[in-house]
Amino acid sequence: MAGIKDVAAEAGVSVATVSRVLNSHPSVSEDARTRVVAAVDALGYRPNAVARSLRTAQTRTLGLVISDVLNPYFTELARFVEEEARALGYSVIIGNADERPELQDHHMRTLIDRRIDGLLVSPADGGSPLMREIAHSGTPMVFVDRWIPGLDVPVVRADGTAAVQDLVAHLHGLGHRRLAIIAGPAATTTGDERVEAFRAALRELGLALPDAYIGQGDFQAASGRRATECFLELPEPPEVVFAADNLMALGALDAIRARGLRVPDDIGLAAFDDIPWFVHTAPPITAIAQPVADLARAAVRALADLIDGRAPLSVTLPARLVVRRSCGERDAPDQRSDR
Repeated sequence: MAGIKDVAAEAGVSVATVSRVLNSHPSVSEDARTRVVAAVDALGYRPNAVARSLRTAQTRTLGLVISDVLNPYFTELARFVEEEARALGYSVIIGNADERPELQDHHMRTLIDRRIDGLLVSPADGGSPLMREIAHSGTPMVFVDRWIPGLDVPVVRADGTAAVQDLVAHLHGLGHRRLAIIAGPAATTTGDERVEAFRAALRELGLALPDAYIGQGDFQAASGRRATECFLELPEPPEVVFAADNLMALGALDAIRARGLRVPDDIGLAAFDDIPWFVHTAPPITAIAQPVADLARAAVRALADLIDGRAPLSVTLPARLVVRRSCGERDAPDQRSDR
């Protein structure tokens, strides 16, 4: 492989001039710049990224720690993060926390050791001392989807409160009164927020949320299955189950079918986080959709601003209700903004 000295010899300039051209330094004549570019093309020279990072103190690499790579929502988020980062000249290294705080911390340590320029994190919980240490260390970091209250870290997230209100009003309009929720982990901001939004929406309509109608989940399908089995054992089961996550909704659907029951004839089902699969289930599942692509782009831009010394913006975008047939209704126009 050609080196920088080969390029300098080919162009008839010094190594320092080649370096200035490669780093877009203004103090190079147009003639020298033209000759260096021609030499680079002729020799197929590629700058050594490691050497460049030592000179510039930047690796042009971002870290992304997501909660669960098997969750279609986070898979899609990672895709759009990588797409936006690439457009800004960054590569992305992804770490999958698998909803385990200790694995989340392992990935963050590894990424910091690899001298990434900045870190995007969707926290698996709010109690990580390492997360707080990184936040206070000056390492550029942005929370995406989930966040840790009290930390001075920009947050890019969706607000599902209005969409949950729309869902509850929709279910009430269909005549449903006994509504249950499968909650995510209380240690996550999204887990707690969605339950409170659901409770508040019920309260506005004069409906209660009994403890028996709150199932505790962990954003995994198995927990959705277990919570729904408990609901179905009640003397008066709920008329609709709202899962606060797409995988828990699929687990709920498994439990309902295992009992020989049908959605929506015997029990309705709705979910937070719309995914492509929901269009193809029988019946298609009513869901709250987050603007995944917009969230990813805003998060990468906020992190790039931090890295470049600009003031980053926290961003909150609205989620929206997508009505399908899983609660007894007819299909409404189904348009997902990210596709």
